[in-house]
Amino acid sequence: MRALAQWRHEGAPMQLHPGDVGYYWQFGPEKTAAALRTWRREGRILAVGLIDGPELVRLAVAPEAQEDEALARQMADDVTRPERGVLAGDKAHVEALWQGRFRQVLLDDGWEPDEPWIPMARDLSGPVADSGLRIEAVGPERVEDRVAVHRGAFAGSKFDAERWRAMAAGTPYAHARCLVGYNDQGDAVAATTVWSAGPGRPGLVEPLGVHGDHQGHGYGRAIALAAAAALRDMGASSATVCAEGSNAAAVAAYRSAGFQPQPAVPDLRRVG
Repeated sequence: MRALAQWRHEGAPMQLHPGDVGYYWQFGPEKTAAALRTWRREGRILAVGLIDGPELVRLAVAPEAQEDEALARQMADDVTRPERGVLAGDKAHVEALWQGRFRQVLLDDGWEPDEPWIPMARDLSGPVADSGLRIEAVGPERVEDRVAVHRGAFAGSKFDAERWRAMAAGTPYAHARCLVGYNDQGDAVAATTVWSAGPGRPGLVEPLGVHGDHQGHGYGRAIALAAAAALRDMGASSATVCAEGSNAAAVAAYRSAGFQPQPAVPDLRRVG
């Protein structure tokens, strides 16, 4: 977590954030540890991977190592060969959203661009406008609202109170905050979790959602503003998020909350 946090700085490409691991912590510390891989040289971590299911690995590389040829080829070998235990599925995907040597090695080896992702960031040097919702931080007394919004926003989600408690007990959550937004009728309509990488570093919004029964009322913009305000309060230099290129509504909501889109970057998929 310390290495991932240290690699985050303004102007750096979007890659695996401590908050991504923190969100995965909902499955417990043992499963989270088992899902992590590190690449080291002389005892120093140069890259980190999070195996997010049998077909996806999400990656980060130290800024000074992104053009390191030997590291890129070792990582590519580990990802490409199923017996290495990084990716076991036939439909393997790699989320490497920076234009470094590792990504080029995979492309040269026949991997193909797949789903485009749009990194977005909002500068937090100035104040953030009021969200227009009543925003409450989530503690034990608001877990059910947090869970209800999440499950109502993401079809098929199995997120529940037990998973929230596991996430909140994780190491990264010491630098996180969970928020629920309520409308004028007192309904829990939107929720998010924000993750700091430390003062003066970009924070992460992951996840953010509006309950399906309350979409179309501007609550996406409102909870995105609340997320940005929370990260600014935590000392983050910017609020960042990565939106699926196909999710036009999410991109529009973030843009209306002041998040500026960067060029889309596709993840990569193994062919054959």
